[in-house]
Formats: sequence, C-alpha cells, structure tokens
Amino acid sequence: MKKCLVMKISKEEMEKIFSSVTGKSNYFEDFNVGDVIEHSRGRTVTEMDNVMFTLLTMNTASIHFNEDMMKKGKGIFPERVVYGGLVSSIVIGLTSEDISENAICDLGYYNARHSTPVFHGDTLYARSEVLEKRDSDREDAGIVKFKITGINQKGETVVEIEREVLIRKRPKQK
Repeated sequence: MKKCLVMKISKEEMEKIFSSVTGKSNYFEDFNVGDVIEHSRGRTVTEMDNVMFTLLTMNTASIHFNEDMMKKGKGIFPERVVYGGLVSSIVIGLTSEDISENAICDLGYYNARHSTPVFHGDTLYARSEVLEKRDSDREDAGIVKFKITGINQKGETVVEIEREVLIRKRPKQK
C-alpha cells in the first residue's frame, strides 16, 4: 500500500504562499456595502460550451440540445437556448478575479433569476454589488454578500444571483 506524503507548512509559510498568488485588494476589508464592481472581462458563449455543459450535467431538456426540434418550431425559441447552469457558471467565473481570489469558500447562492435567454454567440459580462458585510466566527475571515448581475452584449440582464462568500481578512503586519 502506498502512503501519501504529508507536508507540514507553518502558518507563516502559508501566508507567504497566499500573498504571492492572490490579489492585493480583494480582502474582506476592501469591500463596502453599496460598492459596485464592473468586471472587466467578457466571455462569448460558444455552441461547444453549451453542448459540453449540457451533456456533462445530464440535462435532458431538448431546448438546450435539439437543434432540429427548435428549427421545426416545436420550442419556444427558434434556436437552442444556452443552459442556465452554464450561464450562471460563466457569470460567476467572470467575477472571480475581483471578488473571490481571497475567498475561503462559497457559503451559498440565493435567488437566482434568469430573465433573458442566452444563445450561442452571445457575450456575457458581469457586475457585482456588495449587499452585506459582516464578521464571521473565524478571526481571519468575514462574510460578504454580493448581488451578481449577468449582462449580454445588448446590455440586457440575463441572470441575477445573490452570492455569499467567506473572504480572508488582510493579514496582520508584524
């Protein structure tokens, strides 16, 4: 039987590792209620993205993968609609660099609303608003609740999600 190699790293060594790979301005202290962050990147959704995600998640809704059905007018839309789980994932991913680089974990996603369908070739952008900020039971982290809005290239809101994140506090200087 093989044994796992266990590395013991001191708290100081871990802090050094974290500070070299995460941003300098997205700690708990850097967020204030009412702040709005316009995330700089956009992401165009491809047919491959939708097909792969639909298959990987075992989604059986024909509206996401049956082009023939859609073309024959048997669906609500004239073409396949991008699966909402993928839309949410892309939009949340677009926020990561700015709001979750120092996250310890996601505590929850709430009140997701898909308001406009997304189609292959649409480009998604994201905006985050800080709704709440509070201390946690951990000395080294606090909780921030965001309202994340996904917007398409036409400026239409496609999804809104509330996300609660446990975020590291800025390391204390010695």
